[in-house]
Amino acid sequence: MADAANGGPLEITDANFADEIEGADGLAMVDFWAAWCGPCRLVGPIVEELAQKYSGRVTIGKLDVDANPQTAFRFNVRSIPSILFFRDGEVVDTLVGAHPRDSLEKKILEHA
Repeated sequence: MADAANGGPLEITDANFADEIEGADGLAMVDFWAAWCGPCRLVGPIVEELAQKYSGRVTIGKLDVDANPQTAFRFNVRSIPSILFFRDGEVVDTLVGAHPRDSLEKKILEHA
């Protein structure tokens, strides 16, 4: 996974979720995923592309649900991939399943 310093998505964990996502100004998008999930592997590169494209404008992160079950449970994430959109720390939208790049970008633009 690319890292935020290079314009890639942030690695979101149970420990840093409050600071990185709930504390973010404006729009944040979090990809809830797992390494064993085939559809997640399809969405992953799209999330990385979008993180680079919207770097500095939208906070984009990836949260491994196996390593960070508390946050997944807190937001009732039962199917993956799930993409949650937050505005100023509050959930404003959710996409469940492997969506194409255009769908994700449409949601970013809708909530930006």
